[in-house]
Amino acid sequence: MKKKIAITQGDMQGIGPEVIVKAIYHTEIRDCCIPFVIGDIDVMAEAVRLTGLPINIREIKSPEEAKADSIDVMHIIYPQSKGRFLKDAVPTQEAGYAVAAYIKKAVRVAMEKKVDAIVTAPISKESLRLAGYPWPGHTELLAELTGVKDYAMMFVGGRLRVILVTIHTALRNVPALITKDAVLKTIRLARRACDMMGIGRQRIAVSGLNPHAGEAGLFGDEEIREITPAIEEAKKEGINVSGPYPPDIVFHKAYRKEVDIIVSMYHDQGLIPLKMIAFDKGVNVTVGLPIIRTSPDHGTAFDIAWKGIASPSSMIEAIKMAVKLSS
Repeated sequence: MKKKIAITQGDMQGIGPEVIVKAIYHTEIRDCCIPFVIGDIDVMAEAVRLTGLPINIREIKSPEEAKADSIDVMHIIYPQSKGRFLKDAVPTQEAGYAVAAYIKKAVRVAMEKKVDAIVTAPISKESLRLAGYPWPGHTELLAELTGVKDYAMMFVGGRLRVILVTIHTALRNVPALITKDAVLKTIRLARRACDMMGIGRQRIAVSGLNPHAGEAGLFGDEEIREITPAIEEAKKEGINVSGPYPPDIVFHKAYRKEVDIIVSMYHDQGLIPLKMIAFDKGVNVTVGLPIIRTSPDHGTAFDIAWKGIASPSSMIEAIKMAVKLSS
């Protein structure tokens, strides 16, 4: 039986609606699942007109009504709705209200087991802030809605799988956040991520924070004080983990398939190499949730929004990953 996948529309001002339409029209997606959109039917209809694709669009009231031969939209009337959007391609308070409503609905139907997984189109963190919400992004909002405390962002692209110890924070804050407990939690989540993907050997590699992984404390001692003790504790739990490796070496080891997943200390440390090799096909998976959630590994791309030129490649991969993880 085909998996039912709920796709949140994302920021109405960005490329989310366009890439959703293009992805859903793709034969590979229609063959593997029954996708439907949680969003604004007027916005999605405008995206269909933009692409010029011969797709029927209709409103549904529940996931059970979704079919495979049209673009089905669960139209959400969100708080503070002020009518139709303007394709200004900028963050807005209106978009912030809307995306929060879509995500909340998606989590609700997923927790009720009415869908097999959710895929989230890109949102603007500034739009959320303009709407008065405290969450810095999807990940933190999803964790709060599902009531979990131990969670992490994992990115999959090409030969790389990367899971992050710290997520959305200024670089100057990172060293203080690299604690034994935080690293150990992420190693455990890396093992869980491997289980989700059906990886049996689970060769987990941990990156250092500093150049040369600290060079025995010469360039920083986070490896000695926090990272190595976490690795040793994980080994005692039976986890196949090694490191800490110099950051400029560990990604090459993964690229050569010597390890299955990298525990990376901060956002750009892990995302720069992954996007270098899989910019158009990277997928973000939230590990630790009681539901399956994936998303394309790109943002709202306001600079090309509503111009008909956005690539659906990452959205296609995100939907395929959601199907795989829910099988």
